[in-house]
Parts: sequence; C-alpha cells; structure tokens
Amino acid sequence: MGRMRVIGAVLVVVGAALTSGCGAGAPPSAGVTVGPVRPMPPRASEITSAPNQRGDESCDATASSRPSALPPRGAMPAGTPMARIVASGRVKVGVAQDGYLFGFRNPRTGTLEGFDIDIAKEIARDLFGDPSKIDLVPLSSAERVPALRNGRVDLVVNTFSATCARDKEIDFSAVYYVSEQKVLTIGSSGIESAADLGGKRACSVTGTTSLEPLFALPKPPTVIGMQNWTDCLVALQQGAADAISTDAPILHGLALQDNNLEVVGPPMAFDSYAIGIADGQPELVRFVNASLDRMRADGTWQSLYQRHLSLLGPSPGPPAPKYKN
Repeated sequence: MGRMRVIGAVLVVVGAALTSGCGAGAPPSAGVTVGPVRPMPPRASEITSAPNQRGDESCDATASSRPSALPPRGAMPAGTPMARIVASGRVKVGVAQDGYLFGFRNPRTGTLEGFDIDIAKEIARDLFGDPSKIDLVPLSSAERVPALRNGRVDLVVNTFSATCARDKEIDFSAVYYVSEQKVLTIGSSGIESAADLGGKRACSVTGTTSLEPLFALPKPPTVIGMQNWTDCLVALQQGAADAISTDAPILHGLALQDNNLEVVGPPMAFDSYAIGIADGQPELVRFVNASLDRMRADGTWQSLYQRHLSLLGPSPGPPAPKYKN
C-alpha cells in the first residue's frame, strides 16, 4: 500500500505540472529557432559571372545598313532572301510569349500580341501585302541567336538588344525602340534602387544583357537565372527572389499582373532593340530597314506605341535610325 501511495503522488505531481504548463502564465518554450529555407526555384540556376556583351565596344551595333527602296508587295527581286520568303508563303519570326506589352500570349484568345508582334506583322505586310502571312515562333532569350543561325526563323523581333558580341554572329536592323534597365520588387521590400540589392537575390533571364549591370554593382546580389520572365515573376511572388532586373517595359508588364509590385530606382543601363537577321543577307537587312523607315514615316510606329505601350507614359517617338553604309 505504501508503494502505491508514492506512485500516486508522483502521478499527481506530473499531472499538475502538465496542467500548469497549459496555463496562460506558463513561460514560453526556449525551443530551437529554424531560419527560413530558400531553395533555388525550379528550373533556376545561380549565375556567377555575366557574359561580356555590353563590355564589347569594338563596333557600333546600333548602326545598320542603309535601307533600299521597298519593292512592290508580293513582288520581291529575284534571287533575294525576300523572294525566297515570299515563295515559301510565310515569314517565320522569332518572338517572345512571356513579355507582356511586347510579346505575350493573350490567355483569353490564345493569340500572341504586343508591340513586337505588330512590328513583325508590318514587315509581313511589306513582304506579302498581307500581315497575316506570318508564323510566330516563341523563343526564349537564349534561343534567339541559335534560331537565326540554324534557319529556324527568318527574323527575330523579341526585345532583342543590339550588341557587338551578338553582331559577330548575326546582323541587326536599325534600332526601333530604346529601353532603360531598372528593378522590380514588392512594394514593402525596402528595396528602392539597384543600390539596395547587395546581399539580396535578383532574378534575370539567362542570355540577356540585363546580367552585366547587376554584376557591375558595388555590392552585387546573388543572381538567379531563369528561362523566361514569368518564371522570375513567380519566384518574386513566392519569396524565392527579392527583385527582378531587366528592361523597364518588361518590368512594367510584369507589374501590371500583380499590384503588389513596383518598378523602382534610376536607370542602371540602356538597351537598343533591333531586329535580328541571319548573317550574310544584306538585302534582307536593307529591306527590313526600309520597312521600319516606312513605319516611322507613315505614323504606324506611333500608332503601335499608343495601342500597346501608352501605359509606359507619353510616346518618346521612334528613335532616329543610324546607318553605316
């Protein structure tokens, strides 16, 4: 009996301790604190050095060949790349499908739309007399140069910055749009400019000129490389990245999809968009430049800006072309 009384007393004490532990006055547990785990987002990789695209100043990549006269639509000079394209029945153009405002897939219609898409259709108009005679081929940023070199596409109209590094592999038209690089972040992040990215994770797309300005910062961030900009948007929304950095029009297009996001800071760099053309086709370069000249002169460029880019502010007007020969 004595032993039973001892066991009972122990159980009462243990029960009282458990009961008091659940009370409002119990001291907080001194448990182990575990920091947040931030794995790399799916399909992402850390980029540790930037490709030397902006740093190569061995040429003026924004200067292109002087335009020829536009031939009658549908009647291209024999033996030219334009005649070959017209004979094929359609022009194949590499475009983006993740760049809201410039080239994106409209979820309601399933069609590709944007400023770049309509620029491409205008070139088809000057080739065929019919802007619908075009095959739009979605390309990631890293696929643009290879797609031209292997003949997968005839042209690339895809927020494609003209650089000397790229000019060694392909040709460019005259510049048709000038952009500035900035930073996109969540409004409550405390990031107000690129100077605040040190120690943070910044997302960009592999193979773009957006990488070099990030590595050039006095305190560069960890740079996460993605295949497209919508992957960067998801990474930012899920907390796997603190910011996205690229051309301001692309960032504004992403911000329009999430009102928690803000484009911040002064420009980090500037980019000149041109149309990519496979090397060794000077007649096609001159034809494309003539088509762009026509768009500037007849108000088409301005009309396309108002249709697709007016959310960016008043039109700056088309950039003046620069010709080297």
